Amino acid sequence: MVKIAKRVAASRDGLDRNKLHSIDDAVAFVKSKASAKFDETIEIAVNLGVDPRHADQMVRGICPLPNGTGRTARVAVFAKGPKAEEAQKAGADIVGAEDLVETVQAGNIDFDKVIATPDMMPLVGRLGKVLGPRGMMPNPKVGTVTMDVAKAIEQAKGGAVEFRVEKAGIVHAGVGKASFSAKQISENVRALLDALNKAKPAGAKGQYIRKISLSSTMGPGVKIDVAEASSGASAAA
Repeated sequence: MVKIAKRVAASRDGLDRNKLHSIDDAVAFVKSKASAKFDETIEIAVNLGVDPRHADQMVRGICPLPNGTGRTARVAVFAKGPKAEEAQKAGADIVGAEDLVETVQAGNIDFDKVIATPDMMPLVGRLGKVLGPRGMMPNPKVGTVTMDVAKAIEQAKGGAVEFRVEKAGIVHAGVGKASFSAKQISENVRALLDALNKAKPAGAKGQYIRKISLSSTMGPGVKIDVAEASSGASAAA
């Protein structure tokens, strides 16, 4: 416990919790404090001015990060016939239909992302209670229910990150690894913020992006200046 306390204290050294940082300064600080023995994930938390209990205020989408996420996702595809062959050629890790449903129902979930062709959704719908809580249920709004399975697989494996606002109005997402360069992480952060702005729902009232915090897996959260970040994201778009 003493070692943990010392590490936490060291990670917070030099951090003014009330100060708002630019994206670049926040990234530099977070990287400097990522001292775990593994390659920590750089995570962003964005507090939005929405109430996701209302359908017209739901925020959900997918954002291809310019520098990827730092990990290669295992992708499962529900498809038959030519589309199953297309998925296999595109690099899907698992492809199936009824047989894949049985595999998932048995608790064997050896994948990170799920893609399905539209005709497979009545079948995949049976897995809602299994895939839903894990955030894996295919959805046309984020491009995971599609006939263009090759493109969807490319995005999933190429570093696209799926985002969805939580009940408290917060979006969490990984935007890279501590081993990334500061420039790569900053570019990913700006890309995600731009995607969130574009996904602003019609029912959102008042200030949309209220707070932004950046951290590493084991590090402290660093507050980002919303005004600076929003203008920077728009300029980079």
